[in-house]
Amino acid sequence: MKRLAMIAALAIGFASPALADPLEGMWRTAADDNGHSGLIEVAPCGGALCGTLVKAFDSSGAEIQTPNIGRQIISATTPRGNGLYRGKVYSPDRDKTYNSRLQLNGDRLSVSGCVIGICRDGGTWTRAN
Repeated sequence: MKRLAMIAALAIGFASPALADPLEGMWRTAADDNGHSGLIEVAPCGGALCGTLVKAFDSSGAEIQTPNIGRQIISATTPRGNGLYRGKVYSPDRDKTYNSRLQLNGDRLSVSGCVIGICRDGGTWTRAN
């Protein structure tokens, strides 16, 4: 009977969901070259993390429509330890995809990236959920 109880306890333990990555959730971007910002929802995709633009805002904070809604802004992103992530970040205002460096520190995410030797500071994003 004790053995059956132990097996049941182990099965329940293995059935619990995996812990979410700290980067998962909703993030408010820093303003881009046009003063626009967005809400990016980060979630697992395959063996990495991806972030999709779910809302966009103008410089006054009013919601705006853009063909980039639903577009992956973050892709192929994986943790490297100590809050560092590497992957790709698409910048709608410049229509470029950068090799990204994301540094997570609590509810703040420092975003930067480079493409063909040209680097860009994407500012600091803040957790929105």
